[in-house]
Formats: sequence, structure tokens, C-alpha cells
Amino acid sequence: MAKNLIIYYSRKGENYWNGSIKNIAKGNTEIVAEFIQKAVGGDLFEVDTVKPYADDYYVCIEEAKKELRENARPELKEYLEDISEYDNVFVCGPCWWGTFPMAIFTQLEKLDFTGKKVFAVMTHEGSGLGNCERDLKKLCTGATFGEGLAVHGADASKSESTVAAWAKKSV
Repeated sequence: MAKNLIIYYSRKGENYWNGSIKNIAKGNTEIVAEFIQKAVGGDLFEVDTVKPYADDYYVCIEEAKKELRENARPELKEYLEDISEYDNVFVCGPCWWGTFPMAIFTQLEKLDFTGKKVFAVMTHEGSGLGNCERDLKKLCTGATFGEGLAVHGADASKSESTVAAWAKKSV
């Protein structure tokens, strides 16, 4: 049986939500990552930065824009060093300026994706998958890529059946 890894970054607290700012206790991407795990099994790995992003949503998105412009690689609290035991890798994150948060790239650049099947999963408020699939293909050399999944962030908690059906079809 294939072994699955679910790498994710998620933001709780202030989030853009159907046109306004809402404070959420659990991030949308974390919810989706847990739905994937429930549907197909696997290990969860949360990407967590040493320097937290601002609590204020608008300040956070400016920080994210600056990181993207600078192609920054924020330091993480913990790193995965080896994914050789996994067959499938789900890379999950919110859409920040058209792609994943730079912290996800910090983690991905440390890994060998040779022979892995990679799936992009993005929570968003209208931008779908953005450029995340293109960006993953640049970073995850040696991997093959399955169809990605975009989940409207405000609907994340109601997306379990959609996420589960996609995950089961993917692996």
C-alpha cells in the first residue's frame, strides 16, 4: 500500500473570508490536510516558521508579498530531512500572491522528490490553484505530478466529501 505524506502550512487567526476578515480557530488548509489524512491515511507535517507572521491579516499579506518579491526562504522551527519512505506527497497551503507561502518552499528545497508523486492543494478566496503547480514542478525535480485541488477557504470545513473523493482518486 502506498504511503502518503501531507505537508502543509496553514494560518489561523485573521483570514480573508468571503470579502471580509474573520478570526478562525483552525486554519483552512489544516482542515483540508486533515481531510486528506482521514481519506487516504498518511503522516501530517506542519510547516511552521521561526518568526511568526503578523496576527493582523493585512500586515501578514504585506510580509508575504515582500517574501515573494525577495524569493525569501523563512527559517522553520522543524524540517523534514528525508521522505524516502513515502510514495505520495500532498503539498498544501493557502494562496498568497498566486502561490504557496515561501515557508513551504523552504521545506521543499531540502527534499529529494525522485520517484514521488506530488499533488498541489491550495485553499483560496478566488484564485484557485494560482501558480502553485508550476512552482512545484520547478522545486520537486524527479517527481511526477497528479491533478491538483483548489478549495475555497471559506468552504474548507464543508469540503470533506470533495477532498476525500479527490484524494482517493489521486492515490
